[in-house]
Amino acid sequence: MNAREWMTGTQGERVTADKLMTDLRVLGNDMELLLKATAGQTGQQVEEVRRKAETSLKAAQARVADLQHAALAKARAAGRETDRYVHANPWQVMAISAVVGLALGILLTRDGTPEA
Repeated sequence: MNAREWMTGTQGERVTADKLMTDLRVLGNDMELLLKATAGQTGQQVEEVRRKAETSLKAAQARVADLQHAALAKARAAGRETDRYVHANPWQVMAISAVVGLALGILLTRDGTPEA
């Protein structure tokens, strides 16, 4: 399990950050539809609930946008740092790539039967 995955209590399902972002977007869209659907209804309680829901929705959307920007900035920084490292150490990167390729090749060509 990597740092961007979490286990949920339901059947060991893995939730990634991307899935969480998608779910939050869907929730936001559903909230907007609910607010539009109740726009014609009157009453003090309905108005108060709608106002709170709108405030919460705007805050959640702002946090999601901030998370997306932060994730994008981190990904770009990691890409730049990787590029610098590869340019500074090309032979080390080639050696590491060769070892990883060899290990993957060995793992993929195994037939899975135990040796006697």
